[in-house]
Amino acid sequence: MNISIVGRHFDLTEAIKSHIEAVVSTLEKYHLDILQVRAIISGEEKKGKRGFTVEFTVAIAHSNTVVIKQRDKDVYAAADMAIDRAHKVLRRLHEKLVDKKHTTVEEINAAQILKDEAYEAYGSDDEIVPMDLDLHKPVEIEDALESLKSSSQQFIVFNDMEAKMRVMYKRTDGKYGLY
Repeated sequence: MNISIVGRHFDLTEAIKSHIEAVVSTLEKYHLDILQVRAIISGEEKKGKRGFTVEFTVAIAHSNTVVIKQRDKDVYAAADMAIDRAHKVLRRLHEKLVDKKHTTVEEINAAQILKDEAYEAYGSDDEIVPMDLDLHKPVEIEDALESLKSSSQQFIVFNDMEAKMRVMYKRTDGKYGLY
């Protein structure tokens, strides 16, 4: 991780530099492959009051850059508040990447390729042909039994006279079952 500290309208002391380096080094615990952290400390004066702005720019590999800006009267307090906000953002990003429900684009593409290969292996010979069922006419159970006996089908689906959908099937013992 590359750390750069810049002072604008402000003289950086070694104590401030070491404090910034110490708080920035705590960001490594999230294991996010942080490429660079740039700290810009600005001294400004508005309406006769002196204040400090600390801005952290965190460049992370394979992710967006995180920018945190904090203003306070004390430079150390501004740096501590800014690093706390950076910890919150990086913790959320780490949890998002580690979460088991989160799938990457590469995983989705790999799953689609496997699915396509399975379809090519099995789907090219088999074809599903849609057929219309004659379910709109009610049928007597005896008529359905005769229809099943005369055909080579294993089962028949029909509506009985009470408008209930029924299934009649051939059992292995030679009898017929009815749902």
